[in-house]
Formats: sequence, C-alpha cells, structure tokens
Amino acid sequence: MAVTNLILIETLCTHYEVEVSFIDSLSDLGLIEVHTVEEIRYLPEEKVTNLEKMIRLHQELEVNPEGIDVIMNLLEKVDRLSQELAEAKNSLRRMGFPE
Repeated sequence: MAVTNLILIETLCTHYEVEVSFIDSLSDLGLIEVHTVEEIRYLPEEKVTNLEKMIRLHQELEVNPEGIDVIMNLLEKVDRLSQELAEAKNSLRRMGFPE
C-alpha cells in the first residue's frame, strides 16, 4: 500500500483532538485498521469517515471505545438488514406482489 493513501495517526489525533490511546483502543477492538510503515503508524485514507463517526460518538456522547464497538456493530447489522429487506421487496415486486 502506498504511503500516499495513508494518513499519519498523530496528524489525525491533532486534527480531531483525540489521544493516541483512543486510536489504540479502537484498533485493539478491531474497529479500525492501523498500518505500520517503518515503525510509523498510519490509517488508510478511505477509513477516515468511519473514524470520524467513532470520534463523534466519543466526544459528543461520551461513549467509551467498548460502547462504540457495540454501536458500530449494531449499525452494521441495521444496514445489512435494510439491504436484505430491500432485496426481498424487489423479489416480491418481480413476482407481481404489491408492496
């Protein structure tokens, strides 16, 4: 992975005003993937949006990393169930059933 697609963890912490230990906690829980290149830690650019959600939960609602883990898992499940429902509705529509 090219370093140009990675953002330095320390830069993110400064920008979002969070401690590196918070990022470490999220990483330990498997909520974010931290890449290490030559002993310098980075976050993939495309994962910043998810990190921003987690930071908002932490800062605005004072949710701890374990709570963030639960919330993110539940949101993922809701998204998956919404997709399944949409697929089921489409199948029924194709079979001629009204909504």
